[in-house]
Amino acid sequence: MTVSPLMQRALVIAVLVGTAAPVIGTYLVQRRLALLGDGIGHVALTGVAMGWLAGAAAGSANVEAWAVPGAVLASVAGALLIEYVRSRGTSSADVALALLFYGGIAGGVLLIGVAGGTSANLTGYLFGSISTVDGLDVWLTAGLAALILGAGLGLRPALFALCHDEEFARASGLPVRLLNILVAVTAALTVAISMRVVGVLLVSALMIVPVAVAQLLTVSFRRTMGLAMGLGGTVCVTGLSVTYFHSFSPGAVITTLSVGLYGLLAAIRPLIRTVQSRVQRGAAAEAQV
Repeated sequence: MTVSPLMQRALVIAVLVGTAAPVIGTYLVQRRLALLGDGIGHVALTGVAMGWLAGAAAGSANVEAWAVPGAVLASVAGALLIEYVRSRGTSSADVALALLFYGGIAGGVLLIGVAGGTSANLTGYLFGSISTVDGLDVWLTAGLAALILGAGLGLRPALFALCHDEEFARASGLPVRLLNILVAVTAALTVAISMRVVGVLLVSALMIVPVAVAQLLTVSFRRTMGLAMGLGGTVCVTGLSVTYFHSFSPGAVITTLSVGLYGLLAAIRPLIRTVQSRVQRGAAAEAQV
């Protein structure tokens, strides 16, 4: 069976996003900021509308091409705002996230109307619309994914120290403020590239759920990240393949597969532990003989 160029582009983006998103998600889980992606995702929606507005003002024939760059800028600004509020301690983190949740959605709907569109134009960004990607989207996603992977993997020791114990990282001489900004910016970039696959309403699931699944199977931080990357890429490709034959929402299918896998492993985890314990006792008994 011949795969159409559209599906080929979609698969490339699915692999890139599914592999990159759990990298920053691992750090967010470690820092107990699992919902940060949701807050940034809602701000990204305002960025999409701002891109539409800028494209319309520039007289562009394809205003949708301005959506992702607008989402990138708005996501980074929102992430930096959250980090500023968190570091200054002027307000609780949950309040800051709530403001982004409500303000992001409202701003997106309002601005898209100003740009001459309707709320229906935001549906693809809310729930994912990978079938509309073009060659430019592939290159943009590849570039942003490279930045995320480069920062998340290249600076893993320093970022792990920061997320595990910020005070220890500061005492060790690490540039804590700069690393905090880096985590916020990479989280924003992850949201921006993931919204075309799963949508801003489900973007946090792609960042967090594969990590949660990996934690059921591993205890090492490095192994958790590696397994989460593999799981993220697998569920994205699998979910996208399902939507190739059935007209389902890619974001909904990918998220359902991820959550279903977590539920299955969580249910059989006690059985796995029992079997492992028996094997270990048997091996110990043989060693004594």
